[in-house]
Amino acid sequence: MSERGSDEMDDRKRSNRSLLKRLVAVVVVMFGFGFAMIPFYNKICEVTGLRNIANPDDAVNTQVDAGRTVRIELDGNLNKLPWRFSPMTPIVNVHPGELTQVMYEIENTSDRRMTGQAIPSYGPQLAGQYFKKLECFCFAKQSLGPHERRQLPVVFVVDPKLPANVSTISLSYTFFEVEGNES
Repeated sequence: MSERGSDEMDDRKRSNRSLLKRLVAVVVVMFGFGFAMIPFYNKICEVTGLRNIANPDDAVNTQVDAGRTVRIELDGNLNKLPWRFSPMTPIVNVHPGELTQVMYEIENTSDRRMTGQAIPSYGPQLAGQYFKKLECFCFAKQSLGPHERRQLPVVFVVDPKLPANVSTISLSYTFFEVEGNES
């Protein structure tokens, strides 16, 4: 082999080693980033209040604003569960700061025990930070026996700091099947 061919071979080997080192470094950085994302995600959820559905809210202001009324529209949905689920009163009018209780009715229409978890959502989205749930069936999993029917309470307060341009809040719960079901 000529000297020129040997130099090209050495250059190619150096180039391949350099590329391999860069690729290994990228893999290590990506692996580290994947591990760092878990505590980062948890901290973001803690700061923003996301995924904090299992704890009651703090109702700080107890002053009732009797000069203002907010319409609360209630909704119940199911995601692949053979249940019936709906609010007993679909619309309530409340004064901000007023303690209010509403009831939902749920029924397992299947022939087996099932467990579900309700996840709330709000419209408009910003209303969620002013809608303070003190007691809610969504704080825990709900297990229902075959054909069992139950009434579930939600106790809440609408914070008087709710912006004045928000006159209606939609509260929608969706029940999802969760672990703990028996066949």
